[in-house]
Amino acid sequence: MLAVVKIAGQQFKVKAGDSLYVPHLSGKSAGDSVEFSDVLLTQNGDTISTGANVNAVVRAEVIADLIKGDKVIAFKMKRRKGFRKKHGHRTQYTHIKVTAIA
Repeated sequence: MLAVVKIAGQQFKVKAGDSLYVPHLSGKSAGDSVEFSDVLLTQNGDTISTGANVNAVVRAEVIADLIKGDKVIAFKMKRRKGFRKKHGHRTQYTHIKVTAIA
């Protein structure tokens, strides 16, 4: 069974047993179970259901609660002016494993 689920404004295509990194879920720690009810599409064999016909829930388990992504640097400079700005950040993710689509 395949599902497209919306998590924190982003869409993910998941199957049971998949492991993925989603935007940070605050208040969840390793070992907690999470349910995502905003399912946009499900496919079970040849049958595809979308929109209001979808009544499925994606269940997942949190593997690691806070993972930091790669460092991203935004550097601005204007030549011959002495203007330099350096900003950077590391995006925070949560590592989850999909246990079931029901």
